[in-house]
Amino acid sequence: MLLKINKWISFAILFTILLSCENKKKNEPPAGVARPGADRSMQAEGFIVRTKSISENIEVPGTLLPFEETEIRPEISGRIVYLNVPEGRFVAKGSVLAKLFDGDLQAQLKKLQVQLEIAQQTASRYKELLKIGGISQQEYDLSELQSNNLKADMELIRVDIYKTTIRAPYSGRIGLKSISSGAYVTPANIITTISQVSKLKMEFTVPEKYSGNMQRGRVVNFTVAGTNQKFSSAIMATESNIEANTRTLKVRSVVNGTHSSLVPGAFAKVTLQMDKNDQALIIPTQAVIPQARNKRVIIYRDGVAKFEIVSTGLRDSSFVQITEGLKEGDTILTTGLLAIRPDSKIKLNKIQ
Repeated sequence: MLLKINKWISFAILFTILLSCENKKKNEPPAGVARPGADRSMQAEGFIVRTKSISENIEVPGTLLPFEETEIRPEISGRIVYLNVPEGRFVAKGSVLAKLFDGDLQAQLKKLQVQLEIAQQTASRYKELLKIGGISQQEYDLSELQSNNLKADMELIRVDIYKTTIRAPYSGRIGLKSISSGAYVTPANIITTISQVSKLKMEFTVPEKYSGNMQRGRVVNFTVAGTNQKFSSAIMATESNIEANTRTLKVRSVVNGTHSSLVPGAFAKVTLQMDKNDQALIIPTQAVIPQARNKRVIIYRDGVAKFEIVSTGLRDSSFVQITEGLKEGDTILTTGLLAIRPDSKIKLNKIQ
């Protein structure tokens, strides 16, 4: 009985093997017929290499600044008896912004004036006595010295009295006041600020490799948030050295013209044109395949993909200049680059 069961099991296994072999033969294509997908061409887009004007532009952040900005502080200590700070308004050069109490200084000046008159009278009498030998030359010289010392002391008092009047150093817009009338102030206290905003400056930094392009007088363009208008400025100066930590050079420019939409402290997007070539061989930036030691592109030639090493030059946001490795009229691939292998069959579905 056991032997009979084993025969049936062996027969079932043999039948299963024969059936699977038959199905495999049915699925295989006849001899000489290619398997589906064996020679399928890859779809890609192409670009014909051409000459075009290209310029290399960089964008860097900048900050708008008032042409001049000064903190208004008293030069001496004292109590404010008059305060004229029209916040946010323009004032002319020399306008009185504040006055400190100077009664004590005026009293000292009067006292010195009386002392000077007496000293001068004494010196005059000593001079007459010196002529007749009534006093020595030294006594006369001491009387003259006292008169001169009093004159110097009076001049110091006058200077302090002048400092009690605080004036606008130039015409400009007054900021917010930080002190109220009646307050006691010292040179450490800020009364307000004044800014010359009829003309603006702009500061920005550029990478070290572009420092040689930042010549005085060069025009740079910029935009600010909230408006599509483009503005320009002219470089007035650069820092004397490159900042060691960031390897950048600070540049300062003067904004051309007067614009109500520009406010000191605003962020500016600065666009700098570093170089330009009117007859450059260009291809789309995405067509370049960067590698460890070189750069490659894929050329479409006779329906297949050929890899070529290239050298690049200027670039902008969309195109890059090819200085070596391609010629005008070559067709290069711009899509599916990572999936394409050398000598892959290519079918172009779009050419630019």
